[in-house]
Amino acid sequence: MGRSWFRDPRDDAGPAPAGGLAAAVAADAAWRRQVKRRVVVVLVLLGAWAVVIQARLGVVQVLHATYYTERARQQQEGWIDILATRGDILDRHGDALAYSVAGHALEADPSLIEDPELALRQLCEALTDCSTAERREWRERLARVGRWVRLRSSRRVSPEQAGRLADLEQPWLILRSESRRYYPGRDLAAHVLGYVGDDNGGLGGVESRFDDVVGGEMGKMLVRRDAHFNRLMTEVLQAATTGATLELTLDRTLQYIAERELRAGVAEANAVAGTVIILDPFTGEVLAMASSPTFNPNDYQASPGETWRNRAVQDVYEPGSTFKIVTASAALEERVFRPTTIIDINHGVLRVPGRRIPIIDEHPSGTLLTFEDVIVKSSNVGAAKVGMTIGAERLSLFAKRLGFGQTLAPDFAGESRGIVHPPSSLTLAALSTVAMGYTIGVTPLQMVSAMAAIANGGLLMEPHVVRAVVRDGVREPVEPKVLRRAIQPETAATLMSFLENVVSRGTARAARLARHQAAGKTGTAKKAIPGGYSQTDRVSSFVGVVPSRDPRFAVLVLIDTPRNGQVYGGAIAAPVFKRIAEAAVRLYGVAPTVDPEPPYVVPPDRSAIAVTAAHVDTAPPATVRLGGRTLMPDLRGLSARDAIAALHEIGLRVRLAGSGSVHAQTPAAGEPVEPGEWGALQLRRTATRPRDEAGGR
Repeated sequence: MGRSWFRDPRDDAGPAPAGGLAAAVAADAAWRRQVKRRVVVVLVLLGAWAVVIQARLGVVQVLHATYYTERARQQQEGWIDILATRGDILDRHGDALAYSVAGHALEADPSLIEDPELALRQLCEALTDCSTAERREWRERLARVGRWVRLRSSRRVSPEQAGRLADLEQPWLILRSESRRYYPGRDLAAHVLGYVGDDNGGLGGVESRFDDVVGGEMGKMLVRRDAHFNRLMTEVLQAATTGATLELTLDRTLQYIAERELRAGVAEANAVAGTVIILDPFTGEVLAMASSPTFNPNDYQASPGETWRNRAVQDVYEPGSTFKIVTASAALEERVFRPTTIIDINHGVLRVPGRRIPIIDEHPSGTLLTFEDVIVKSSNVGAAKVGMTIGAERLSLFAKRLGFGQTLAPDFAGESRGIVHPPSSLTLAALSTVAMGYTIGVTPLQMVSAMAAIANGGLLMEPHVVRAVVRDGVREPVEPKVLRRAIQPETAATLMSFLENVVSRGTARAARLARHQAAGKTGTAKKAIPGGYSQTDRVSSFVGVVPSRDPRFAVLVLIDTPRNGQVYGGAIAAPVFKRIAEAAVRLYGVAPTVDPEPPYVVPPDRSAIAVTAAHVDTAPPATVRLGGRTLMPDLRGLSARDAIAALHEIGLRVRLAGSGSVHAQTPAAGEPVEPGEWGALQLRRTATRPRDEAGGR
């Protein structure tokens, strides 16, 4: 046996010799020394231990006090973000396009899960729609060491699924209440609205562009737990705030019409994609904007990412003949050509120095055409000759004036600038190509904005989709914004008469409406491919306005790669424009401009009496001269275009204010005028717009 630490050393000395007192004393002294040494060792060890403990306590309580305090706080307290409720998005009449509803996010506490495989199986049986990727990801998350893992946002947990999950009554399963975004129209206006991600943040459209406005501010909740991580109490330290309401310029019904007719047009043409935009020419308000194919923002991940793109503002294409409105604007504004100027189109074939392939008219029109008929018949040869006569500097200038090569609409994130080459890079061959709509890249929004500028008398308006922001019950309207004067009213009036003839007797006869006069331009462009242009794939388009004399709607229809045998814009896009325009004028109650119904007069006996059309004077006034001087005609009641034409005939320049028909004029009727003087026309609409003229929704 080993020796005991406290064994008496005298036991080892053997029996004391008889009478050996000295030996006994010596043994006792030795024993005391041994015990003392051992006591000293014990005391030293105890002292050292106390010093180490005190030193460690000092380090923990003094040097590392902040660290350990934070560790304790983290174990006992936790912060939870309270997601904000996003504000509503409404159309111009107050109909809901997007709003937030109550939902439940799915979370789990892995520390309370004994069998991760069983837990995963229970989750997926309750949800019924677990993907393979989710199963793989969740298996890893549920088996890890930790707490509070998020599995699905409220956007991806339906009320039925939340009910089945709650029935599981598992302590590790957490259904956290939070709002989720809901789009009642499903894919209606999806590209304009955008969509919302799992973190309740906007990821596309106005949801993204105005996320700081409509998104609200997140809140904070403090959660206190015991040693077993059981929740003891919660305290809201900062409440989440609801975002502002966005009132859009979109008309829900008109948007539906645009999407319906676009789907039909794409299907009829067996096309790859398409775009429709409807603008108010005088305000720049986007009344409808549709892209095909589309997606459902309630479940955007179920659709390919390609469908999320807003083609109206992000796609760039070569416009073809629709761009001839820019070429014509430059020629008229700079007075290089008059409508009656004769242009030799060389039987529809033109060879340009430096250009390998000759320019060919796809719509043969003989040898000689007036400048007006170059546009009406869509002669490529004529447009190329006009462009080369105008020159690169002026053609590029008017392209920029009309909004090409720049972003126009701050309401749309990701808007493309398009492609406009500097004049210095335009050779004669390139210039001839640009004049007929090639070697230039535009967006659909830029093209319809240019058409709207021509329709309203020459003002380029800023396209916008937000009509007002409502914060705390206060409505803050967005005023229309004039970007610049692109062309003079006289130029716009002359060009609009060209475009009326495009519809009445030119390449867009399929766009004619039965009761309303329309104006517009067709376009058919070969699609660029590596090394040149495709001989089969085209972009077919039509851009126009209705009614042409008092425009209410500027409409662009673009069909990408039709494959049903027809490729021209007049055959593919113009009929879609016609269907949309007819539905739009019916919806807004626009009075007919072709064979209009006679007005009715209500006499005192209240019986309605029709006034025959012969009593309604709509013809422009004749020019009157007195003593060799021209007298100012009476223009009141005429449309802006007819009034401008009358003043242009007597050599007066015009300033316009307002919109609609002429309400007042300066100089007054009958006053003598001289060519080159300025005349002023005050315009006023004769009929109010349904529901929205006074700013109501």
